[in-house]
Amino acid sequence: MSVLLEMTGVAVRRGRREVLADVSLNLAAGEVLGLVGPNGAGKTTLIRAALGLQPLAAGEVKLSGRPLAALGERQRAAFAGYLPQERRVAWNMPAWRIAALGAAGRSPAQGHAVASACLAELEIGALAERGVLDMSGGERARVLLARLLATGAPLLIADEPAAGLDPDAQFLALERLRARSAAGAGVVVTLHDLTLAARSCDRLAVLHLGRLVAVGTPAEALTPAVLAEVFGLEGGLVGSPAGPILAASRRR
Repeated sequence: MSVLLEMTGVAVRRGRREVLADVSLNLAAGEVLGLVGPNGAGKTTLIRAALGLQPLAAGEVKLSGRPLAALGERQRAAFAGYLPQERRVAWNMPAWRIAALGAAGRSPAQGHAVASACLAELEIGALAERGVLDMSGGERARVLLARLLATGAPLLIADEPAAGLDPDAQFLALERLRARSAAGAGVVVTLHDLTLAARSCDRLAVLHLGRLVAVGTPAEALTPAVLAEVFGLEGGLVGSPAGPILAASRRR
């Protein structure tokens, strides 16, 4: 499989504070990589560094084997789609128009068709003409995810795509991202729900205080030792007919 994203020795500083230190990760086509860790661990900063939105203090990022620094903004946008954690929308445009923003470079008719298909995938096709500011927060989150899907980019990066969604919609969102992965895209997601992460991702990267603590399959990454050190939890992953479940409690 081709490697879509390579991060080698990445470090980020804000003033004198080290936000990320010596992080090395890669992502192959057809893979879903989950970034997990407590608040302030550096997950969003790592995503922004991967996209060239955050200056590096050290290290290198490559997209499909090409140094990120050598790519122009249009090249980066064509290669990687991004759903930021911020869900703010300034104008009350119809949902399909917001989703169609992801299909930049296509004709208006093609953009409309792609946007409508992505909204239908996320089971909100009936809301295509509704203004996004007239929607619930969860509905708006699905529209913005549809915008990401509409990019058709080989690399899809979503920061907390399950935030603000009901449980069934959380599974739906991750299922649609996994479908893109199965079709050959590479997907990076940040998630706070460790059960959802374990059930939805091929590999997990655990960040803590700006450092990469563990990388591997969910069982390899979320060991009892890592759960205790990073999350302050006692317990581990257990199997179930629906997939792994986190069975843990706070350490006392």
